[in-house]
Amino acid sequence: MMTSENDLPEGSGHVCDIAKAATAELDARGRITAWTRAAERLLGYPAEEILNRPAADLLALPGDRARVAAVAQWCRAGDGWGGSVAARHRDGRELQLAVQVTPVLDGAGQERWSVLALEEWRLPGGGVNQLMLEPFLAHAPVGMAVLDNDLRYVWVNDVLERLIPLERRLGRQVRDVLPQLEAEAFEERMQRVLRTGSPVMDYEFRSPTYADPHQERAYSASFFGLADPQGGRIGLWYMVIDVTERWRAQERLALLNDASARIGSTLDVSRTAQELADVAVPALADFVAVDLLDSVLRGGEPVPGPVDSTPTMRRSGQQSVHEGCPEAGLAVGEAVQRSPSSPIARCLLTGESLVEPALDFATSAWVTEDPVRAAVIREFGFRSVMVAPVQARGVTLGAATFFRSRRLGPFVADDVRLAEELVARAAVCVDNARRFTRERTAARMMQQNLLPHELTGGSALEVASWYFPADAPSGVGGDWFDVIPLSGARVALVVGDVVGHGINAAATMGRLRTAVRTLANLDLPPDELLARLDDLVIGLVKTYGTDPAADTENASVAATFMGATCLYAVYDPVSRRCSMARASHLPPAIVGPDGSVDFPDLPAGPPLGLGALPFESVELELAEGSLIALYTNGLIETRDRDIGIGLSRLSRALAGPEPALKDIGGNVVKALLSGPPSDDAALLLARTRALSAHQVASWDLRSDPAVVGSARTLAGRQLSEWDMDDLLFTTELIVSELVTNAIRHGTGPITLRLIRQGALICEVSDASSTSPRLRHARTTDEGGRGLFIVAQLTRRWGTRYTPTGKIIWTEQSMPSEGGTEGLAA
Repeated sequence: MMTSENDLPEGSGHVCDIAKAATAELDARGRITAWTRAAERLLGYPAEEILNRPAADLLALPGDRARVAAVAQWCRAGDGWGGSVAARHRDGRELQLAVQVTPVLDGAGQERWSVLALEEWRLPGGGVNQLMLEPFLAHAPVGMAVLDNDLRYVWVNDVLERLIPLERRLGRQVRDVLPQLEAEAFEERMQRVLRTGSPVMDYEFRSPTYADPHQERAYSASFFGLADPQGGRIGLWYMVIDVTERWRAQERLALLNDASARIGSTLDVSRTAQELADVAVPALADFVAVDLLDSVLRGGEPVPGPVDSTPTMRRSGQQSVHEGCPEAGLAVGEAVQRSPSSPIARCLLTGESLVEPALDFATSAWVTEDPVRAAVIREFGFRSVMVAPVQARGVTLGAATFFRSRRLGPFVADDVRLAEELVARAAVCVDNARRFTRERTAARMMQQNLLPHELTGGSALEVASWYFPADAPSGVGGDWFDVIPLSGARVALVVGDVVGHGINAAATMGRLRTAVRTLANLDLPPDELLARLDDLVIGLVKTYGTDPAADTENASVAATFMGATCLYAVYDPVSRRCSMARASHLPPAIVGPDGSVDFPDLPAGPPLGLGALPFESVELELAEGSLIALYTNGLIETRDRDIGIGLSRLSRALAGPEPALKDIGGNVVKALLSGPPSDDAALLLARTRALSAHQVASWDLRSDPAVVGSARTLAGRQLSEWDMDDLLFTTELIVSELVTNAIRHGTGPITLRLIRQGALICEVSDASSTSPRLRHARTTDEGGRGLFIVAQLTRRWGTRYTPTGKIIWTEQSMPSEGGTEGLAA
């Protein structure tokens, strides 16, 4: 039944000759009724042995017997069957046959079957022929088509036929059947296959479905060449697979990756909300609005549980496929009005996502109850809405609303899961930004309370200051400065630098500034004040730095204290002398009235907290109108600029012709800070003033009780000259008591000095270092009430030690602040 190669015509090669194939006929019961010599040669059975036997007896595999009934049913329902069958030769060998079963109709209407068979290795390519494969390929689950060399369709299977009817394909070229862009891409790849013979694999493209042009699906196409037995190009075939689900999964993954990179780029609540809207459009929706609770935007803690219509919500971010978001109706920052029936209100109450796949004006009451909203939805063709709650750590922060038009179709379950994933990621970032906003607000309030609100140098100095924290978002740093009024019309200037920046540095700065103010009230000279401050820092370092490995935060605080530097200066407008000392801080800049700039050679001293080396003071005499500039290293030193260049630029900026301190400081900032500083930067400028001779009166007194009366007379005469007779009585009592104490308890020489500036200052100095003590005298005591009386008559009083002794001083408020000469420069 099998032809041999000798039976083939000359030059026919391996082409299958159906006329010489093994043939047989079967009756309706599957028994063999006709047998040819070709069949006998193929299987070895003579006709007398095989006729009237069931054809199933020839099957080699037991399982194939079960296929007989299925094949028979298939043949009766259709036009026949083709396939591969394992048959048993008469000598026991197994043969793999390509079989084609075809129904035969006779005049009597009897059911008969014609069977053609060839051994498979005899077929072209060693496989089954097209006639046998066609029933399988026609019903394959993927789209297949065969085209000739002119790219005309000659065959398509059922899948492609359902997309485009057969009559619109067969005989037509690709460009006449497919959309233009798709056809151009197909033709380019098909021509490449015909030209090279190499297949083109997995070309992905997107195309609207023919059933719904508004729905887009993704496909993967592969193209293969067809050749005849001699290797000539006779056409090609391609296979198309629907990969929409894979494409959508890749799109979702790409969107989530994009969201991870773009959402939360800053610690700003509104910016994070806007980033969520930007990511979701147009990948997920045509319009997105993100509305957050007003308390969240201010950094407050939202109340746990459902959110009703009471809390105010504000539009925090929005994006649209239309430029300018014309469908929004609200600007970012405006309050959001929500009705109880709206999806956003219901979503906030339930805490769950809400979806309306198809907006129906007849059933969606929330749409029609607002004519403006209804007009917008109609104008922009919105057909589907989805609302997801913005929740983080069990607290609702707001809601995100997604709208779609026909372009993207309705929201489905996968879209809801994707939106919830996006919103969940954004919610964590929003909550982090909210917490940062709250902490930043608290830190800024602390910084404002720690730094001086208003600097004043009185009649001794004109002052101005600038401060730039390196931690710009929080506005918190560790550099500090202060101007402290002292006794005797003197003023203290202080500037300090704490290592690092942020909340720890600011807290350390607050402690040091408070300590300096406390020590300044003791009227200590600069070197002694720094020594006392150094002792304080040593104690704090021991407290926080006992076990750095056990407590990293405490170790950080200890290191912050250890790295602190400070410069302390005291200016006396009477003598025009400035005494200063520094603890490893940068030296001040002194600008003379002629514009010359000098950096005095001031001993550096150790940083605070070492306690190993002493601090040294230097005293300078300054001309009236001199400028003192105190600053921190963040102002003059950067990563790409060393301290020498910074000092040179500072010197040039200070020497400018501008008379106003604000202008001079502006020049300094412009010259040294081109952007946000890498370290905290502070600048304090002070222009000196001198008290004129008619504002100060001084007398040297003998250490004799008899001079007390003379001292009262001298003070009274001076007050009359100053037109301050209202203070005559109290001043005479103060002078009498202070001079008496100096004579009785101190040693000469004794000096009485009156200073008229913002207050009336009375000073009595002697050569003793013994300090008077205020006490409450008993009823029977004859003395001890003098200082008590002085304390009651003055605004404040105290003791100041000098290298030669001490000074007891008092201050009295001026009877009238207006028109007082002491307020003049």
